[in-house]
Amino acid sequence: MIKNALGQIVKKQRTAMALSQRQLAHQLGIQGSHVAYIERGLRKPSLSLLRRLADVLGLDGGKLFFLLHPEAKVLLGTFLKSERPEPFGESWRRFVNNHGLLKRHGITRAELRILKQVSLLKRVSSPGQFLFVLNSIRQAGEQE
Repeated sequence: MIKNALGQIVKKQRTAMALSQRQLAHQLGIQGSHVAYIERGLRKPSLSLLRRLADVLGLDGGKLFFLLHPEAKVLLGTFLKSERPEPFGESWRRFVNNHGLLKRHGITRAELRILKQVSLLKRVSSPGQFLFVLNSIRQAGEQE
């Protein structure tokens, strides 16, 4: 069995987005059982599937890649040392410019205005966190 850091991250983000394994699999174009295998660390996704996972879940594809291939960090050496933290607001720009993600999740203009305010209140480190906030707001509204 492979180290399961990737599977744990996928499962955590999937559940934060209130997606079932089957729903995520449908968005990825794969079988639900394949998502289960990835989450349990029984399968490694291909690079194209890894990219789709990152897009659908709003995760950093580079970080997911290095979870699967930690030896690649050694090969890239000094290049990685020169990485800088993402500038403030970059997560928002990546989120709002991912039109496929916005369409897939049916995000309205009103919801985008609210999420923009969230981005100004507190640093949001990834586009996936905007989806988490939005799903929390939507769930709270359904409970009323």
